[in-house]
Amino acid sequence: MTSPVLLRAGQTACDLRPDLGGCISGLWHHGAAVLRSVPPTDLERARASGCYPLVPFSNRIGQATLLWQGTGHPLVRNNAPEPHAIHGVGWQRPWAVLEQSDDFALLSHEHRADENWPFAYDASQTVRLREGALELTLSATNQSHGPAPMGLGWHPYFVKRTRSRIAFEATGRWEMGEDKLPTHRAAARGLDADCARLDVDHCFDGWQGVARLRDEALRLRITSDLKRLVVFTNDTRDFVAVEPVSHVNNALALLHGGRADATDLGVTVLQPGESMTVQMTIEMESVQ
Repeated sequence: MTSPVLLRAGQTACDLRPDLGGCISGLWHHGAAVLRSVPPTDLERARASGCYPLVPFSNRIGQATLLWQGTGHPLVRNNAPEPHAIHGVGWQRPWAVLEQSDDFALLSHEHRADENWPFAYDASQTVRLREGALELTLSATNQSHGPAPMGLGWHPYFVKRTRSRIAFEATGRWEMGEDKLPTHRAAARGLDADCARLDVDHCFDGWQGVARLRDEALRLRITSDLKRLVVFTNDTRDFVAVEPVSHVNNALALLHGGRADATDLGVTVLQPGESMTVQMTIEMESVQ
């Protein structure tokens, strides 16, 4: 294990494990856990962390086959026993620490084309902490010789307490099949619900860029420039995953099948040397 990065700003603390997918092992405000949190030395894998970056795609690529420009590229099934590829590449690779201070870190991850993803890219993530807020940016640059798809986002796991409630506005929701892949889009106005009774694993589009979580300990405001939000929880989970993402789950397969156009699905294509950047902020306030 390489050394964790410990960020502090007043009564807000954030611990990072760059070697485990550039993930956040814990986020606390006035001693209350904001994300699913453990001491960084206790964390063994990114999927058990508080949050990790999604690059170069979010959620699932069906049957671990990337459909791109008329060609099917087999990918590694990286979450056995699922038959799909999931959450990209970055969460399973070490990230380098390029800069760090008491309240800031800059991480980087370089990928060369392989069986996990057939296109080369460079990614960077900045983590900036101030008291009561965590600000994240994620950037990726296409280092391939031709155009390549790129998707970005984050996968934060917020603590679900007894009185946790989530609220956000959207215009649509992609319904899911038993194979955990989207089937069709239905009109939806978002959510305003108690998390204890919530059973959801869907991508919402037309998201207004603001989501709120509140419970007996904290009031949280999650904002992003991304327009899609994956939400996952059920009564067996002690967390609520609230994931700002750039594209619909399995977007390239839906595009290939003519289910929707690239704009509706959030498909982004980067030319050689072209970059994209996204941001997310988590604002935290203690309940008095």
